[in-house]
Amino acid sequence: MSSDRLAPLIVLSGPSGVGKTTVVDRLLERTRLPLRRAITATSRAPRPGEVDGIHYHFWTPERFQKAVASGEMLEHAIVHGRDFYGTPRSEVDPHLATGTGVLLVIDVQGAEQVRRQEPVGQFSVFLTVTDFDNLRHRLEARGESPAAIERRLQTATREVERASEFDHRVLNDDLTAAVADLEAVIRDRFPLTEK
Repeated sequence: MSSDRLAPLIVLSGPSGVGKTTVVDRLLERTRLPLRRAITATSRAPRPGEVDGIHYHFWTPERFQKAVASGEMLEHAIVHGRDFYGTPRSEVDPHLATGTGVLLVIDVQGAEQVRRQEPVGQFSVFLTVTDFDNLRHRLEARGESPAAIERRLQTATREVERASEFDHRVLNDDLTAAVADLEAVIRDRFPLTEK
Protein backbone atom coordinates (compact mmCIF):
# COMPACT_ATOMS: atom_id res chain seq x y z
CA MET A 1 0.00 0.00 0.00
CA SER A 2 1.19 3.49 -0.80
CA SER A 3 2.82 5.16 2.22
CA ASP A 4 0.54 8.20 2.04
CA ARG A 5 -2.54 6.01 2.49
CA LEU A 6 -4.07 5.36 5.86
CA ALA A 7 -6.75 2.95 4.62
CA PRO A 8 -7.23 0.13 2.08
CA LEU A 9 -8.48 0.24 -1.48
CA ILE A 10 -10.78 -2.77 -1.92
CA VAL A 11 -11.93 -3.72 -5.42
CA LEU A 12 -15.17 -5.71 -5.68
CA SER A 13 -15.93 -7.04 -9.13
CA GLY A 14 -18.04 -9.68 -10.82
CA PRO A 15 -20.66 -10.09 -13.54
CA SER A 16 -23.47 -7.60 -14.07
CA GLY A 17 -26.43 -8.51 -11.88
CA VAL A 18 -24.40 -10.52 -9.36
CA GLY A 19 -25.28 -8.06 -6.59
CA LYS A 20 -22.06 -6.10 -6.15
CA THR A 21 -23.68 -2.85 -5.09
CA THR A 22 -26.28 -4.59 -2.91
CA VAL A 23 -23.59 -6.56 -1.04
CA VAL A 24 -21.47 -3.45 -0.48
CA ASP A 25 -24.44 -1.31 0.60
CA ARG A 26 -25.54 -3.98 3.11
CA LEU A 27 -21.99 -4.23 4.42
CA LEU A 28 -21.82 -0.47 4.91
CA GLU A 29 -25.18 -0.51 6.75
CA ARG A 30 -24.01 -3.11 9.26
CA THR A 31 -20.30 -2.56 9.80
CA ARG A 32 -18.55 -0.15 12.13
CA LEU A 33 -15.39 -0.27 10.02
CA PRO A 34 -14.36 3.06 8.42
CA LEU A 35 -15.39 2.22 4.86
CA ARG A 36 -17.24 3.94 2.02
CA ARG A 37 -18.30 3.01 -1.50
CA ALA A 38 -16.87 5.08 -4.32
CA ILE A 39 -19.60 6.44 -6.57
CA THR A 40 -18.67 5.54 -10.12
CA ALA A 41 -19.51 7.52 -13.24
CA THR A 42 -21.36 6.21 -16.25
CA SER A 43 -22.64 7.48 -19.57
CA ARG A 44 -25.70 5.21 -19.49
CA ALA A 45 -29.12 6.60 -18.67
CA PRO A 46 -30.38 6.24 -15.08
CA ARG A 47 -32.67 3.32 -14.36
CA PRO A 48 -35.95 4.07 -12.54
CA GLY A 49 -35.18 5.13 -8.97
CA GLU A 50 -31.49 5.87 -9.56
CA VAL A 51 -30.28 9.25 -8.32
CA ASP A 52 -27.31 11.17 -9.70
CA GLY A 53 -24.49 11.35 -7.15
CA ILE A 54 -25.92 8.54 -5.02
CA HIS A 55 -26.13 5.53 -7.33
CA TYR A 56 -23.81 6.84 -10.04
CA HIS A 57 -22.53 10.09 -11.45
CA PHE A 58 -24.54 10.20 -14.69
CA TRP A 59 -22.36 11.96 -17.23
CA THR A 60 -22.66 12.58 -20.95
CA PRO A 61 -20.18 10.65 -23.11
CA GLU A 62 -18.43 13.99 -23.79
CA ARG A 63 -18.05 14.76 -20.06
CA PHE A 64 -16.72 11.25 -19.49
CA GLN A 65 -14.16 11.49 -22.29
CA LYS A 66 -13.01 14.87 -21.00
CA ALA A 67 -12.46 13.37 -17.51
CA VAL A 68 -10.41 10.53 -19.00
CA ALA A 69 -8.30 12.92 -21.09
CA SER A 70 -7.56 15.15 -18.09
CA GLY A 71 -6.49 12.25 -15.84
CA GLU A 72 -9.46 12.52 -13.47
CA MET A 73 -10.25 8.79 -13.68
CA LEU A 74 -8.66 6.03 -11.61
CA GLU A 75 -10.05 3.48 -14.05
CA HIS A 76 -12.52 3.44 -16.92
CA ALA A 77 -13.88 1.17 -19.63
CA ILE A 78 -16.56 0.77 -22.24
CA VAL A 79 -18.85 -1.91 -20.85
CA HIS A 80 -21.16 -4.18 -22.86
CA GLY A 81 -19.77 -2.51 -25.97
CA ARG A 82 -21.67 0.74 -25.48
CA ASP A 83 -21.54 2.60 -22.15
CA PHE A 84 -18.63 4.31 -20.38
CA TYR A 85 -18.09 3.39 -16.72
CA GLY A 86 -15.29 4.50 -14.44
CA THR A 87 -14.16 5.75 -11.05
CA PRO A 88 -13.25 9.41 -10.56
CA ARG A 89 -10.09 9.83 -8.46
CA SER A 90 -12.00 12.34 -6.33
CA GLU A 91 -14.08 9.41 -5.04
CA VAL A 92 -10.99 7.55 -3.83
CA ASP A 93 -7.78 9.45 -3.05
CA PRO A 94 -9.02 12.00 -0.46
CA HIS A 95 -10.76 9.29 1.56
CA LEU A 96 -7.83 6.87 1.60
CA ALA A 97 -5.54 9.68 2.75
CA THR A 98 -7.77 10.43 5.75
CA GLY A 99 -8.23 6.86 6.97
CA THR A 100 -11.44 5.73 5.29
CA GLY A 101 -11.20 2.54 3.26
CA VAL A 102 -12.75 2.75 -0.18
CA LEU A 103 -14.72 -0.03 -1.84
CA LEU A 104 -14.70 0.11 -5.64
CA VAL A 105 -17.70 -1.63 -7.19
CA ILE A 106 -16.43 -2.06 -10.72
CA ASP A 107 -16.35 -4.44 -13.66
CA VAL A 108 -13.54 -6.87 -14.46
CA GLN A 109 -11.92 -4.49 -16.97
CA GLY A 110 -11.75 -1.74 -14.35
CA ALA A 111 -10.38 -4.15 -11.76
CA GLU A 112 -7.57 -5.09 -14.15
CA GLN A 113 -6.65 -1.42 -14.62
CA VAL A 114 -6.56 -0.84 -10.85
CA ARG A 115 -4.35 -3.91 -10.35
CA ARG A 116 -1.91 -2.58 -12.97
CA GLN A 117 -1.80 0.90 -11.41
CA GLU A 118 -1.81 -0.28 -7.78
CA PRO A 119 -0.15 -3.72 -7.79
CA VAL A 120 0.49 -3.57 -4.03
CA GLY A 121 -2.00 -0.98 -2.81
CA GLN A 122 -5.27 -2.78 -3.47
CA PHE A 123 -7.12 -5.96 -2.52
CA SER A 124 -9.50 -7.52 -5.05
CA VAL A 125 -12.63 -9.62 -4.45
CA PHE A 126 -14.64 -11.43 -7.13
CA LEU A 127 -18.36 -11.82 -6.41
CA THR A 128 -20.10 -14.68 -8.17
CA VAL A 129 -23.16 -16.96 -8.12
CA THR A 130 -23.48 -20.72 -8.47
CA ASP A 131 -25.28 -20.66 -11.83
CA PHE A 132 -26.27 -18.24 -14.55
CA ASP A 133 -30.01 -18.92 -14.16
CA ASN A 134 -29.73 -17.00 -10.89
CA LEU A 135 -27.97 -14.18 -12.74
CA ARG A 136 -30.62 -14.16 -15.49
CA HIS A 137 -33.42 -13.86 -12.89
CA ARG A 138 -31.67 -10.93 -11.22
CA LEU A 139 -31.26 -9.11 -14.54
CA GLU A 140 -34.91 -9.75 -15.41
CA ALA A 141 -35.94 -8.35 -11.99
CA ARG A 142 -34.04 -5.15 -12.84
CA GLY A 143 -36.25 -4.71 -15.89
CA GLU A 144 -33.48 -5.25 -18.43
CA SER A 145 -34.58 -5.89 -22.02
CA PRO A 146 -34.07 -9.41 -23.42
CA ALA A 147 -31.30 -8.10 -25.70
CA ALA A 148 -29.55 -6.38 -22.77
CA ILE A 149 -29.82 -9.54 -20.65
CA GLU A 150 -28.24 -11.67 -23.38
CA ARG A 151 -25.45 -9.11 -23.88
CA ARG A 152 -24.76 -9.01 -20.13
CA LEU A 153 -24.79 -12.82 -19.83
CA GLN A 154 -22.29 -13.12 -22.69
CA THR A 155 -20.06 -10.59 -20.91
CA ALA A 156 -20.56 -12.47 -17.62
CA THR A 157 -19.27 -15.71 -19.17
CA ARG A 158 -15.98 -13.98 -20.09
CA GLU A 159 -15.77 -12.28 -16.67
CA VAL A 160 -16.25 -15.49 -14.66
CA GLU A 161 -13.34 -17.04 -16.58
CA ARG A 162 -11.12 -14.34 -14.99
CA ALA A 163 -12.13 -14.97 -11.36
CA SER A 164 -8.71 -16.51 -10.59
CA GLU A 165 -7.10 -13.08 -11.13
CA PHE A 166 -8.65 -11.85 -7.87
CA ASP A 167 -7.30 -12.18 -4.32
CA HIS A 168 -10.52 -13.60 -2.85
CA ARG A 169 -13.88 -14.95 -4.06
CA VAL A 170 -17.28 -14.45 -2.44
CA LEU A 171 -20.32 -16.50 -3.42
CA ASN A 172 -23.55 -14.47 -3.47
CA ASP A 173 -26.23 -17.16 -3.53
CA ASP A 174 -27.26 -15.95 -0.04
CA LEU A 175 -27.01 -12.19 0.57
CA THR A 176 -26.48 -12.38 4.34
CA ALA A 177 -23.70 -14.95 3.97
CA ALA A 178 -22.02 -12.96 1.18
CA VAL A 179 -22.01 -9.77 3.26
CA ALA A 180 -20.61 -11.65 6.28
CA ASP A 181 -17.89 -13.25 4.12
CA LEU A 182 -16.85 -9.89 2.65
CA GLU A 183 -16.73 -8.24 6.08
CA ALA A 184 -14.73 -11.13 7.52
CA VAL A 185 -12.09 -11.01 4.79
CA ILE A 186 -11.73 -7.21 5.18
CA ARG A 187 -11.36 -7.55 8.97
CA ASP A 188 -8.81 -10.36 8.56
CA ARG A 189 -6.78 -8.52 5.96
CA PHE A 190 -6.74 -4.94 7.26
CA PRO A 191 -6.13 -3.47 10.74
CA LEU A 192 -9.02 -1.01 10.68
CA THR A 193 -10.31 0.62 13.87
CA GLU A 194 -14.09 0.62 14.22
CA LYS A 195 -15.96 3.93 14.25
